[in-house]
Parts: sequence; structure tokens; C-alpha cells
Amino acid sequence: MPVTQFEVRSRQPFDDGRTFGDAGPYERIDGVLHYAVDPGHASNLGIVDLARAARDEHGRVRFQGDLTLLQSIDPARASGSLLCDAVNRGGRRFTRYNLAATDPLHPERIPAGDGHLMERGWTIASIGWQWDVERSGGLLGLTAPSALAPDGHPIQGWVCVTHQPDTLVPDFMLSDRGHQPYTIADIHQSDARLTVRDFPNGTRQDVPRDQWRFTDRTHVALDGGFEAGRYYEAIYRTDICPVVGAGLLAFRDAASFLRHATTEDNPARGRISHAFGMGVSQSGRFLREFLAAGANLDEDGRAVYDGLHVHVAGGCRGDFNHRYAQPSAGAGSGAGYGLGHLPPFAYEDTRDPRDDTPIPGLLTKARAQHAAPRIVATNSAFEYWRGDASMAHIDPDAGQDLPPPPEVRTYLFAGTQHGSGTLPLRYGSLGGVPVSTVNPLNIVDYMPLLRAALANLERWVRDGVELPPSALPRLSDRTAVTRDRASYSLSMLPNITMVQVRRLWSLPKFDFGPEAAAGIGSYPPVVKLTEQFPTFVSAVDADGNEIAGIRLPDISVPLATHTGWNPRHSDTGGLDETAGINGSTIPFARSVAEREANDPRPSIEERYRDRADYLTRVRAATEVLAAQRYLLADDIGLVVENTMARWDALVPGASS
Repeated sequence: MPVTQFEVRSRQPFDDGRTFGDAGPYERIDGVLHYAVDPGHASNLGIVDLARAARDEHGRVRFQGDLTLLQSIDPARASGSLLCDAVNRGGRRFTRYNLAATDPLHPERIPAGDGHLMERGWTIASIGWQWDVERSGGLLGLTAPSALAPDGHPIQGWVCVTHQPDTLVPDFMLSDRGHQPYTIADIHQSDARLTVRDFPNGTRQDVPRDQWRFTDRTHVALDGGFEAGRYYEAIYRTDICPVVGAGLLAFRDAASFLRHATTEDNPARGRISHAFGMGVSQSGRFLREFLAAGANLDEDGRAVYDGLHVHVAGGCRGDFNHRYAQPSAGAGSGAGYGLGHLPPFAYEDTRDPRDDTPIPGLLTKARAQHAAPRIVATNSAFEYWRGDASMAHIDPDAGQDLPPPPEVRTYLFAGTQHGSGTLPLRYGSLGGVPVSTVNPLNIVDYMPLLRAALANLERWVRDGVELPPSALPRLSDRTAVTRDRASYSLSMLPNITMVQVRRLWSLPKFDFGPEAAAGIGSYPPVVKLTEQFPTFVSAVDADGNEIAGIRLPDISVPLATHTGWNPRHSDTGGLDETAGINGSTIPFARSVAEREANDPRPSIEERYRDRADYLTRVRAATEVLAAQRYLLADDIGLVVENTMARWDALVPGASS
């Protein structure tokens, strides 16, 4: 077995020994998994550069990664279901199912929230898989092996690092979000380049070499500073070469070990019957890469994961399995271009319209291995407006809906932003910039929908109970429209400040050079701006709210217009672009008198008699969602309570 040891660093009661219903008290185990994989094994051949790593005396490649395990102290009380959290940039994300969020200043703390997962007996593993995470302060990462040249040193080559500052800065680190950078081989490299562009799909311009410099092996500086909102790319030679795709094997083999190993160092031995993976945003795209690489089959020929919940990943993959990949780099919006921006986007096979050659889908390898898991993919409106989510289910070249894969259900959470919204109604802010968005932030809380998605996935896998049908924008029923068309509809509402579609990112077609298929790209790639993939979003109703997808009462019984986009504030540069991953909430006028000033949307007093009338409508809409199984029956009261809290915030003092 590729896991040779689980080195336990600490073992203690979880949440002060709290009892979680029938599952009883839980324990928390933190440690390090030691891996030794066979680079020549058929199940590992898809990992780029693994064959170039150093091998031990048994011909195996060794590396290690972090693991945190939460489990019922009494094995008899475990449900048999294992949930593996593909951590996001080292941070745990499974807590969202418990309506809790980790503290970014204290990632080592795991909030139990309402205990939803624990009360249902889940065993929960948070698995470190990302090579460049600083493994300190509670973040989980991986010590990846290095790909070596014939002389025994790491392979040197070109890397391209992108940065968009929100304020004027004199320099920046050559990494995303403070992770470990690709160090510079020679800070005096004369043919290194720095480019700049004004918006995501803008034309790159080279900055003269005498106007910028590497200040050390990890930073670049520019005369006059890097301007807010502009996109800068540093292109240089690096002297390190981690096998980034080893993270895919860590995520596979950690679960396989917990599920199957009978050795004393497996604290979950004998209690796991089914394994599920979950990933959010970056780690959701990691799961899409996991599928594309055919990584769900372990060295013993066993399918590891029975089900995957892929959340807010959109239609791209990412920098997870190619040479000089940068796992933390985001998708789209000018965040940088790696080989994960190439097809496949869809789960099913498609065809290249240029020469009619087949493009294998995300599930092609897994199906051939008889290791395809069942998948629930959930997205917010943001991923559609970002420019890539629709490519998972609409063929961008053929301009038609793709057949729904039997193993997959896809859901749009209508009118939501990337991260679940919260009260109070407020504007976005960034360090040094008190107001970073033009519109107030989106306040729609979609967390209860996540719980239903996972519960339905578990029933589908364990009991054969089919999931509710996919709920997403479709061309066939005209609920999928271009961003231009949706923007035109929204522009009819003069009190809403729009982003400009021409300033939004669209996925262009790339040429990464002759070795791209082997995971070795040429940087910067040739970007074919005249050959962009078309993208689609949900059509909107007269209030500007999305028609397609799962519509929470915020959308079906609205008090506001809710969107997945929000324009950047002028103080942050990037005029008319989206403000990161933020959406908008633009409340309706409370009265006829208020709306007649400049708002064609009917006012709240024209829609609802009073708070009691609104409560009745909200409860009815919520019960419909539960009947459709998009919401757990146990969470009806939660959704009603959440929605009424937004009434009280947006309509203060109204009669009940």
C-alpha cells in the first residue's frame, strides 16, 4: 500500500468532548501520512514528472502530507461514510456542512458548528495535497518530491506568475497569496520578462527591462510601483521543480488507507464502507483534475471514492498536474494561465470543431477503469459570470446542451455569489481599501443547500436513491443566455450598477507548445484572443433575478435583486471589472414613493401586505424546495429563519 505510515502527532477529544447525538463524542487526530508510490504503476502514469523523481531502494517515490481525522470515539457509532476534505489552500472546508467557517487567523481551530456531520456519524478526513502551502499555523500541505534533471538537480525552466494589486505596491512576491514561490534561478536574468495588461483579456505589453528588477530570489519590483487593478506577469527561469501532481496521489491514497488498511496505525480501520470527497472552489477544481487524470483507481485496482461533491469549481480545472503548476492560482479573471485552462471542460466526450477529433471528457479515464464516482456539482452565479461554468454542460463549440451524464447532477444556486452570503448588508473591503465594491455584497445564504447536496449524494451511493434532477441554465429552454443578453436585461434597471461584459474574462484558446499534452508548457502561452469560448449565464426575470437553478426564497419571494457579480470600486482600479468573487444585493424600494424616484422594480409594499404575509410565502416556497429534495426537511425552519432575518434587516420596523 502506498501509505507506509501514519505518524500521529496529537490525539485529543474534539470540541471539549461534546456528545453528537447517537454518534456520541468525537476525537481529533492530527498527523502526517508517509507515501511511497510506484512511478511505473499503471494507476500513476498520469502524474506529470513522477518518473523523474528520485526513488528509494525499492524503486518508489516518497513524499509526505498532513492529515486531520475526526471520528466517533466508539467505532460502532460510525455511519460507515468517510468524507475526505480536499483542503483549500491548506484550509479545511468541510465545516460548511455544519454551518460554520474556520477562522483564517487560526486555521488550526475546527469549529463544530451545529454538528450536522458528526450527528450523522460521518468520519471526516482533511487531507493536505498542495506542495506550496506553508505548513504552519494549522494549514495542511504536502512535501512533494522534485523532478530531477540527469545531473541530479531540479529541472530548470520557465514559469509565469500573475499579480493584480488592489492598491499601488512597490513590489510583489512571486507566488499566489503568500505561498511558497518558484524561486528565481538568476536574479540578473536578462531575458526575463514583465508584462502588463489593463483587463483580463487585454493585450499584453512588455515593460522595459531597465524599469523593473528582481530584488531577491522571490520578489519583483517596478519603478513607480505596480498600479491598482492592472495585471502583471513575471516570466522567468526557476530552479525548483516539484512534482505537483503528487497531491492527486495523496488525496487518493489517504482515502484508500483509511478505507482499507488493517494496520494498527490506521485509526479508522474497520469502520469505513463508503468514501466521499469534497472540494470547494480551488479544491473543487482540483477534484475535476483528479477525475481527468484518472486518479480514482489505487495501486491495488480499487475505486477509491464512491462519490464527489464539487462545489463552486465552474468548468475549469487548474494548476494541479503539470510542470511548474501553481495550485493556488485562481480560475479566470486574469488570474494566470496554466494547462488546466485547456479542455476537457465537460464530463462527457466532445469533439473539436476544427478537425472533428474527439476531446476526452473528465470521466473518460475513470469509466475505462470502472472507477467513475457519482458526482454532485454545485455552482453559484459567480462561476457562470466568471466565464467557465456553462462549459461543463453546454458545448461551447457546437452551441448546444450536452447530454446529462448518468453519474452527475449539476445545480446552480440561483442569484448567489462564490461564498455564501451573510448579513449585515455592507460593501466589500480589502486591506488598505475601505470600500472595494460598487454595490453592497450579496447576502443570500446557500449553506443549507450544500447539506442537502451531500445528503442526497450519500443516499444515491449507499441506497441507490436517485438525486433530484439537475437544475441549471439550458439553451433548450432558453434559460441559458449570453452575458451580453443578461447584461442588457439588467441594464433596464437604472439603479443597478453593472459590470461591463467587454471587461470580463472569457476563456481564450491557448497554444502551450508542442509538449503541452505531456504536461510541459511553454510560457507565456500563445493566447488567441480572437478565439474565445462562448459562455452562458442564467436568464433573469423582470427583477433582475436568475430564472434557472435552485431558487431559494430570496430569489423566488424576493426583497432585492441578487447577482453573482459586483463591480470593482474605482479605488481598487480595474474599472468596470468584477470585484473578485463578490456578488451584489440591491434591495427593492420599501414604498411606492421611494421607487418612483428611479426604480422600475415593484416596491416591497406593493408585493407583500406585511411581515406575516411575507413569512407565509417564504414558508410555502421553502416547503416546495424540501418536497423537491433540494433542501433537507430538517432545514425548513433554518431557511425560513434566515430569510426572515433578511426581511428584518431590509425592512426594519415593518409591521408583523
